[in-house]
Amino acid sequence: MKSRFSSALVFCLAFSVFPRPAWPAPDAFDDQRDEKSRSEAEVELPAFPENDDLIPFKVGSATDKRFLIDRKSISVGSDQAIRYSVVVISSAGARNISFEGMRCSTGERRVYAFGRNDGTWSRARNSKWAGIRGGGNSYPVALFADYFCVIGQRTIMTPEDAIRALLYGDRLMGP
Repeated sequence: MKSRFSSALVFCLAFSVFPRPAWPAPDAFDDQRDEKSRSEAEVELPAFPENDDLIPFKVGSATDKRFLIDRKSISVGSDQAIRYSVVVISSAGARNISFEGMRCSTGERRVYAFGRNDGTWSRARNSKWAGIRGGGNSYPVALFADYFCVIGQRTIMTPEDAIRALLYGDRLMGP
């Protein structure tokens, strides 16, 4: 028993006497961000969606919500991320609007901003890329698998490709 106590005492004393390694503060890595992270921070928010510009898309069969994409907000960045505004309308008429991005190559999405009732955007506080998850009634899964990323095993390359995919499915995409 005495030797265990002595070992523990020596261990504690060693760490209190010798200096601890200096770990960088979390902000110290900000200067080391790559160019992709910098360009992500500079994503410009689109004009707020107008009803005439909304394209409906299907999301599973067990939902009473309507899902729409604003055709004017669709863009494909130099980082190959597809960005778009999505509008989700509940059966009671409540609207949720967000501006998002999707990376087909990594199966991730990111929410940049949320729509307000007054027709303006509020930037998302914790906007980070995260894996696309969910079941058959998840609109990110539907956009990824049925419209933007896996269509005919080809990723959307232009806003026009995305609009055709939303309107007609994969018939116009080709190999």
